[in-house]
Amino acid sequence: MTTATVEAPTMVMPKLDKLEKVYVIWLAGGSCDGCSISVLGATNPPLEHLLAGLVPGLPQLVLWHTVLSLESGRDYLKGLYAAERGELQPYVVVLEGSVTNEAQIKDGSYNKGSGGFYIAIGEENGRPITTTEWLDRLCPGAAAVFAIGTCATWGGVPAAEGNATGAMGLMDHLGKDFRSKYGLPVINVPGCAPIGDNFIETVASVLLFLQGLTPLPEFDELGRPAWLFGETVHRGCTRAGFYEEGIFAKEYGDKECLVELGCWGPVVACNMASRGAINGVGGCMQMGGVCIGCTMPGFPDKFSPAFAKPPGAEISALLAKRIAGTFIRPLRAITGRDKDRSIRWTKEVPSGWAARGAPSVFDSAVNFFYKRIQKSR
Repeated sequence: MTTATVEAPTMVMPKLDKLEKVYVIWLAGGSCDGCSISVLGATNPPLEHLLAGLVPGLPQLVLWHTVLSLESGRDYLKGLYAAERGELQPYVVVLEGSVTNEAQIKDGSYNKGSGGFYIAIGEENGRPITTTEWLDRLCPGAAAVFAIGTCATWGGVPAAEGNATGAMGLMDHLGKDFRSKYGLPVINVPGCAPIGDNFIETVASVLLFLQGLTPLPEFDELGRPAWLFGETVHRGCTRAGFYEEGIFAKEYGDKECLVELGCWGPVVACNMASRGAINGVGGCMQMGGVCIGCTMPGFPDKFSPAFAKPPGAEISALLAKRIAGTFIRPLRAITGRDKDRSIRWTKEVPSGWAARGAPSVFDSAVNFFYKRIQKSR
């Protein structure tokens, strides 16, 4: 899979002195807080280093978070109002969780007459201020707008078919023409939950751009950091070699390729298999689980039912078994056995661990021609 990249959008370059601080307004939509937990586990650099201003070249981050901030209630809201009035500059908006369609309550098309709301942060004159409204107030004045996690990027589980909230991703809500104060569309870092280092690295790259130290990093046509989501899970998976040779796991716990157990890795854009979940450790396939496509816009509906064998695997796995399994794997085994011998071991191998006699006639014949071809190059 090759993910196309797009030219940088027309931007208003920041005309600022070196940034000392950047305010991060973190808003909560329809979510489970898993993205916040993921970012707290980031190690390269860790979030606390950014908050303390310890990373060379990057400004100190001042985090205004619905859960992690010391401020709460009216004191927490003071930061949001200050950002809206332009008193916190520059600031970036981060949305965790999907955007709910509050309009369908207001116009009476759902739960008519309830006067309710889905998600709100504070109130104003006795009226709840929904997360959707805060986004409309704050995003246009932000230096950059980030959607973290699949719920915020594409809608995710809250936006699954049949949901009652009309949930959607942030770029669905803001529209394709949205641009931040400096001309940036919504920046998307998907995952359920995303890799914390993916998000921190993306934010750091954009901050370096805002500092005027680097060009804007490359993003693909969906606003994902291209260097992180340009390859499929399968290409970075340590089990991929088994797929190539037509060897598949029959049950969870087996070490072979998991495609026949329901893994969507060959088509999903994600670097979980190569980067790991936290500090290079863990991740779905490393821990024996299959990829269920959680970074993709079609998740979860187009990957349901989860853990069922993908239809495409019926063909690809069959071809891998019949072609690679029948021809390539045996030929590689013959070559491997030959390369496992010193040039001195023409007959038996002097190992006390296991008997290995002279190569068979068939192996010797194959390796004779193999060597002739090898030496001719």
